[in-house]
This record gives sequence, C-alpha cells and structure tokens, in this order.
Amino acid sequence: MGNTLGLYQVDQATVAVKERFGKFEGILTPGCHCTPWCIGVNVAGTLSLRVQQLDVRCETKTKDNVFVTVVASVQYRCHIETAEDAFYKLTNPREQIKSYVFDVVRASVPKMLLDDVFEQKNEIANNVKEELEKAMRTYGYEIVQTLIVDIEPDETVKRAMNEINAAARMRVAAVEKAEAEKILQVKRAEAEAESKYLSGMGIARQRQAIVNGLRESVMAFSDNVPGTSPAEVMDMVLVTQYFDTLRDIGASSKNSTVFIPHGVGGARDVADQIRNGLLQGDAGKAHAI
Repeated sequence: MGNTLGLYQVDQATVAVKERFGKFEGILTPGCHCTPWCIGVNVAGTLSLRVQQLDVRCETKTKDNVFVTVVASVQYRCHIETAEDAFYKLTNPREQIKSYVFDVVRASVPKMLLDDVFEQKNEIANNVKEELEKAMRTYGYEIVQTLIVDIEPDETVKRAMNEINAAARMRVAAVEKAEAEKILQVKRAEAEAESKYLSGMGIARQRQAIVNGLRESVMAFSDNVPGTSPAEVMDMVLVTQYFDTLRDIGASSKNSTVFIPHGVGGARDVADQIRNGLLQGDAGKAHAI
C-alpha cells in the first residue's frame, strides 16, 4: 500500500538507498519517506547499521607441521556517512571479510610453533583487525573488533599433548612421593636411634641402681652380722638368686629353656666377676677424685 502511494518506511538502525531512474540520489534515515515511483524514484535496498558478527573457520599449519583450525570472530558495521560505499562497492561483504581473514591467518600461523599460537592468539587477532581495517575502510565498513575464539589442533595432536602433560605430572608426582618416602625413612631412623639411645640410658641406670642396691645390702649385712666379709655376703646373695631363677623356670610350663652344663660353683665365678667390677669402679672414682 505504501509503495502504491509513494511512501516508504525505514526501520530504526537501518538506512535505505534512494535512486532516481537507477542513479543514486541519497540515503533515507529511519522514518517515513516519500518515494513517488511515477517520477522514477525508488528504494534500491537497505543497510543495517547494527554491529554484525561473522565467524570464520580457517585451517592452516604451524611451524612445527601441526594442522590447526583457527576460529576468528569479526565484528563489523557501516555508518550513515559511508552507506553509499557499503551498498555499491561490495556485492558480498561477508565473503570479502572471510578472504582477508584467511589471508592473514595463513600468513601468521605458519611462522609460529603450536604452543606459541595459543600464547599469541591476541597478536594474531590484532594482525587480522589491522588488515581488515585497511581493506574494509575503502568499502565503507568499520571493523569493531576481531577475536580468536578457538584454536583446534588435530585430534591425534590433542591426545599426544594430553599424554605429554599426564606423563610430566606423573613424573612430578613420583619425585614428590620419593621425597616423602625419604623423609619418612630419615625420621624413622632418627626415631630408632633416639629410642636405642634412651633404651641404653635406661639399661645403664637400671644396672647402676642394681649395683648400688647390692652394695648397700652387702654393707648393711656385714655391719649387722659380725664376722662376715662383704665377699661372703655377695656369694650368698648370688647363690640365692641362682636358686630363685631355677625355681621360676621350673614353675612355669610355658618357658622354652635351653640348659647348658653348669654347676653351683659357677656362681663363685660370677661373684668374683661382679666383685672385681665393683672394686675397679671404686678405684676409678678414687683416681678421678
């Protein structure tokens, strides 16, 4: 109905290209416009002023001969001032943008190693944007932003990279485990040494207490029973302990005892050894004083 009456509506964020007898006459902004067809005025087409996005998938090869697919996202738009160039100079702006993206990506990525492609994707995006801005400005388009949104290596390369990463982590874990076992062994050895040291001190104190107790007992017995010497008292104590030991062994049915040839006279030798040890200890103390 509007075309019949010579009226044309332009939507918001859109411009229309007005022609008279096929020649460009002007740009129609959003609103209602008079386009009398009877005098050769018509609307050749419309252009959106909104920011548009184009995702471009480009397959290329890195410097270390790994094929990757780089996905670039290009955001672009045209302005009212450049609508004439955007409408008449390019038949298909999206295909033109794709061509420039392919050219820049395939010129940049082959100079980089695979790891560098991931690390320097912002640099690749900036190169694409600079090249597109120089080329598309002539055609009336503004490049708002260019992003490298994805880098997809071949599936076999992905698996290999994952295996390398897993192996490296397992190696680190093995080193940490070995260090932990080393620390445990060192601490266990230190604890055992400390335990033996304390056990030795306990045994030494026990023996010292036994010797001191025997000495006091012998001296007390000698003082209370006139005519007995310390040697005789010591022999009597050792013989008594000897028979007490035999009695304890015979009283228990669960003891596993190995008997060796011996006699009661052996206690005399033991007594002599203990007595000599006590005398030597007293002599050492007196010499030290």
